[in-house]
Amino acid sequence: MKKLLGQIVIVLVISAVFAAILIPSYNGFVDGEENVNKAYAQIENQLQRRLDLIPNLVNTVKGFAEHEKEVLGNIADARAKLAGAGTPEEQAVANDELSGALNRLLVVVENYPELKADANFRQLMDELAGTENRLSVARQDYNEIVSDYNKKVKRMPGSIIASIFNFDEKEYFKADANAKDAPVVDFKGDGK
Repeated sequence: MKKLLGQIVIVLVISAVFAAILIPSYNGFVDGEENVNKAYAQIENQLQRRLDLIPNLVNTVKGFAEHEKEVLGNIADARAKLAGAGTPEEQAVANDELSGALNRLLVVVENYPELKADANFRQLMDELAGTENRLSVARQDYNEIVSDYNKKVKRMPGSIIASIFNFDEKEYFKADANAKDAPVVDFKGDGK
C-alpha cells in the first residue's frame, strides 16, 4: 500500500511539473495569438476608414474631372477588391492595387489647380493622408507582433507546445514586390 501511494505521489508530482510548464506556455500562445488578431483588426479598421473616405474623394474629383473616368473606375475596382479580400495576403495585394490607383489619381489632380484649391478636396486628402499614416503604423505594429509570436512558435520548448496545440505561424502583412518602384509622375502628358 505504501509503495502504491508513493508511486501515485510521484505521478502527481510529475504531472504537476508538466502542468506548471505547459499551462503558462499554452496561455502565452493564446495571448500571442490574440495580440496578432487585435493588431490585424487595427489594420482592418484603418483599411475600412480608407474605404469609407475614397468614395467622397472620388465624387469630389468627378465634379472637376468628368473625362478621367478610367482612373476613377480603377479606384472603384481596387476599392471593391480590398473590401472583398479575406486573408492578410489578399488584403495586402488589394491594398497595393488601391494605393497604385490613388497615386494615379494624384497625378490627375495635378492637372486641375481649381480642384487642388477646393476646401472639401483638401480636407478629404488630409484625412486620407492621416489614414495612410495610421495604416502604415498599424501594419508595422502588426508585423512586430507577428514576429514575436512566430518566434515563440519556432523556439524550444514553445515549438513542441505549439505543434501539440496547433498554434501555427502567422502571415506578415507584406508589401507588393512592385511597391519598391516609385510611381512615375509625368507632368508633360506625353508619357515619356
